[in-house]
This record gives sequence, C-alpha cells and structure tokens, in this order.
Amino acid sequence: MMKLYWSPRTRSFTALWLMEETGQPYERVLIDISTGAQRTPEYLAINPMGKVPALQDGTATLGEAAAICAYVAERFPDAKLAPPAGDPARAKYLYWLFFGPSCIEPAIVQLATKIEMNPVAAGWGDADRVIDVLDAALQKGPWLLGENFSAADIVIGAGLNFGVRLFKMIPSRPSFDDYIARCTARPAFQRAEKIAAG
Repeated sequence: MMKLYWSPRTRSFTALWLMEETGQPYERVLIDISTGAQRTPEYLAINPMGKVPALQDGTATLGEAAAICAYVAERFPDAKLAPPAGDPARAKYLYWLFFGPSCIEPAIVQLATKIEMNPVAAGWGDADRVIDVLDAALQKGPWLLGENFSAADIVIGAGLNFGVRLFKMIPSRPSFDDYIARCTARPAFQRAEKIAAG
C-alpha cells in the first residue's frame, strides 16, 4: 500500500487530493512540521529535502507534489487522471502538470514578497504573464484538457485554491473563481479538505 507523508496547510494537499481521486487505499503518515518532524533522520531518508509531501510505494520513494501526481496517475490508469502515452492530449497535460511548480509557485512568491525580477532571467517570466496565461487557459474550461479532468487540474486547482481562495496571494479573476468552484465541488477534493482539517 502506498504511504503518503503529509502535513496540513502545505503542498501536501495536492497529493492528498490526488490520492482521494484515485479511489485506491493508501496510508497517510502525518509529519508535524511545526515540531520539525520533517528534519528527523528517518524522514530525511524518505525525502532528503525535508519537505512534504513524499510518497513511498514499495521500494520507490519520491517527493514533490507534481512528481507524485505524475507517478500515481500512471500507477492507476483506471482513475483516468492522465492521458496515456501516445495520446496527443498528453503534451498539454504535461505542460500544465509542471506549470504549477515551475510558474505558479514562483509567481506567488514574487507577488507575496514584491520582489522585482528581470522577466528574462526569471524562469517563470513574471507574475502578471503567468496569471494572464492561466486565465486564458481556464476561460476555455471546464478543465485544462477540455472535458477531461486530470492530475494537471489537481496541481493547478490546488495551487489556485491556496493562492486565491485561502491566502489571497493571487488576484482573483472570474475564470479562477469558476475553476476553483468546480474543483472544490469534486467529492475527492471535499474528502481531502476534511482530512486536512483534522
């Protein structure tokens, strides 16, 4: 059985929601980051970065929420959370799956800290462009791949829920509000939110 190492109010929510979407049994292992549990030698053996989430699947261990989403979506193809290899939709899926950590998360940091970055030097460009690109994609809806919900929606939806709805770090837009409403209406999202709330 897969073990998900997680902590509330962190990127762990992405992996928690993903696991709930699969419908497969898994074990949750709470890592209390307020006590420094993520820096114990035992946990660092699982994730040397000392961050949550992390996932163990037999002898396979990995961290990073988007990587966990990619891995689990492929392990459970019946959950239909990823287009199969060879499907043309896979290119768009991979793009959005990694847009979250490579563009949205740095943009949130840029907005929150008000750090000025040269958009040519910054790997994500700039926060305004990230928000505009995401806004344009979400206006097409209902999901990033059109009618098909995927793990990319979990990564982006969890990020927007965190950045717009919970912490108001990203300015709201109608497309964001509508998309977040569709995400939060999903039963798996609601189960994950209930677990995360304790």
